[in-house]
Amino acid sequence: MLPRSVAAAVLTCLITSTAPAAAQVIGIVTTPAGSFTNSVGAAVAKVVVDHAGLRATLSAQQSHGQEAVNDGSAELSLATLSDVQQYVTGTVDWEGKGPKQNIRLIGRMVPIATAGYVQKDSAVRTLADVKGKRISIGYGAQKAVLRVVLAQLAAVNLTEKDVQGVLAQNIVQAADDFAAAKTDVFWFALGSAKVKQVAASVGGIRALPIPTSPEAVAAMNKFVPGSYAYTIEPSRNMDGITEPTPVMAYDVVLFTRADFSADAVYKITKAVHQNKKDMTAVFPGMAAFEPDGMAKTFAHLEYHPGAIKYFQENGLWPPKNGS
Repeated sequence: MLPRSVAAAVLTCLITSTAPAAAQVIGIVTTPAGSFTNSVGAAVAKVVVDHAGLRATLSAQQSHGQEAVNDGSAELSLATLSDVQQYVTGTVDWEGKGPKQNIRLIGRMVPIATAGYVQKDSAVRTLADVKGKRISIGYGAQKAVLRVVLAQLAAVNLTEKDVQGVLAQNIVQAADDFAAAKTDVFWFALGSAKVKQVAASVGGIRALPIPTSPEAVAAMNKFVPGSYAYTIEPSRNMDGITEPTPVMAYDVVLFTRADFSADAVYKITKAVHQNKKDMTAVFPGMAAFEPDGMAKTFAHLEYHPGAIKYFQENGLWPPKNGS
């Protein structure tokens, strides 16, 4: 459970539908409601309750959940791979705060694909056309989002100086500002509930493709290590995608803390690995989840013993190489 000071600032949903009343409560913290990792968190919470015999509290907060997991305020969280690596090593956004030794991986979940969106009839057709346009900057509560934006600008040789910056605290505020016509472009993860909401409010949106040359991908990786070009096909769940569109992608991981129960982590790992269908029913973006790809080797990160035990029993350990 989250402490009162944190709970007051988050949207909390207690999921208890089928779990025994006396079962352990698992606190899951995510980024703001409507964000991609919040939706993945809801899917994870569903299978934890239905298949692990545990209760789960899903809490959306303004920033990422690494600190809440590290200090014991929560048991689980989800974030992009590079965000977790930087937190553990005390680098980039966490520079000067020292390394953190308490984070342990449960597994790789899904690639998060992010694009810049414009209104469907906008004259902006490519990322290069963003030059001189109004976009959200700052992201004081989510510095990782700013790095994603800067990475995509860098892919077309643009910088923050080439746009008109409008301050936003987090990614949801940036999307709201776009819907309110305060900006010309907003960035968000494809398939997120917030994207669908914004698309409906402005009469349709269109995703801007990224360049896929080795030079462009290398430029993105300077801001978001481990990112890559990923082509999205049109589907009813992908607002703004009307043709095969290359976008920026990077992996989302599920993690816990070192001293969390190995038995509970084993049950959680099993529930997630074996119930892709149930998770996809909660969040269609989980269709990209590859259960047998959960165990990968990532620099600076260790797996929890409970997850390792499950992977060993199911032929998934030693892990495959990641990044």
